[in-house]
Amino acid sequence: MKVPQSKIAAKLIALDLDDTLLDENTRISDKNTEVLQQAAQRGIYVVICSGRAEEAILPYVRRLNIAGSQAGRYIIAINGCSVFDLHTRQQIYKCNVSGDILKAANAEAEEMGLKTEVYSPGTIYYQEETEWTRKDVDLCKLRGFVVSEYEEFLNKGFPKMLIPGEPEKLQVLQARLKKMFASKAVVFTSKPYFLEVLPPNCGKGEAITWLAKHIGIPQASTMGFGDSMNDESMLRLCGTGVCMCNGLDAMKEVADFVTEKDNCSSGVGHFIEKYVL
Repeated sequence: MKVPQSKIAAKLIALDLDDTLLDENTRISDKNTEVLQQAAQRGIYVVICSGRAEEAILPYVRRLNIAGSQAGRYIIAINGCSVFDLHTRQQIYKCNVSGDILKAANAEAEEMGLKTEVYSPGTIYYQEETEWTRKDVDLCKLRGFVVSEYEEFLNKGFPKMLIPGEPEKLQVLQARLKKMFASKAVVFTSKPYFLEVLPPNCGKGEAITWLAKHIGIPQASTMGFGDSMNDESMLRLCGTGVCMCNGLDAMKEVADFVTEKDNCSSGVGHFIEKYVL
């Protein structure tokens, strides 16, 4: 297990939610909350960096109770497709997948009997409600909305398309979409049953890089915590990438360090308290 040998001088800490900052009940523990509040009080930017849409992140922003400070004013949503300023209530950075890519992905999914969804900051849109769309709506706690002219609706372009379904089917579809789109889109599984299509050159790490430059923080002073494939660019591009000990082995290889405790034991708070604060 890789752990630091000396204190880390972080000025921005970016945090994935599921299986990283959140426990098995999708809650932020008291320990994690207290440590992140201490970090913010010291002027360290604390940035939730999630695959969830903006409105689905807000309950966790309220839990941390630091949004009123300069250190807590930013969130990164939809796997890096959006940076939102909570003070001005404005999206200050945005990436979209083009309508052509979305329609092509939708056609491939339909051919395999799968349904797709696209996201706005507060709503998940789909052609019909299924067991899988309900699973995503319940997980994200966002509004779900059925769109009758769905294929035409996709022409608008959206930050993210999600294709939920059986992992075995998604593995096949992922290979097909990666071959089809190449560098025109980013395709990966955020969970075994969620396949995502994102804009090219867009990810959590790229959004953190942009935000660090925006607020005048050296890239070397950024730190990111994650556990899964959608955290790869964050763990790779941050000055210090930290993978949860419950994370994927592939992500542990990408990261600089691995936590000593898992997400159900306040692994984030323990690491920051011991090696940053």
